[in-house]
Amino acid sequence: MVDDEISVLTTLKMALTAFSYVVDTASNAEEALLLFNPAVHDLVITDNSMPGMSGLELAHAIKLRSATTPVVMHTGRLPDERSCLDLVIQKPGNLFAMGEAIGKLVAKRRPDKAARQSEPGV
Repeated sequence: MVDDEISVLTTLKMALTAFSYVVDTASNAEEALLLFNPAVHDLVITDNSMPGMSGLELAHAIKLRSATTPVVMHTGRLPDERSCLDLVIQKPGNLFAMGEAIGKLVAKRRPDKAARQSEPGV
């Protein structure tokens, strides 16, 4: 998850952890690219408006490294171009709906993880 607003990162990490996801965070796109590993990360959630590289630029870079990794943009400023995005969620958004949408994207990419995701305590 990538956002330059620490409060957003903290809130969403807590919410997604409640859905039993393991969440790595980065405060900018450059840091996210250093952390990103398609063998470890099932999905990328990014803001659009950030200092330096934008979320849209990050999404393009992620897709170049791993075309099958879903990229979700969680933003207050909707992008004009969305070809590299699998889902756009406008801020503020419903966290429950976001968790469900992420679950569906992960299930498409890795059905084995989606099955374990629904088990309590995982």
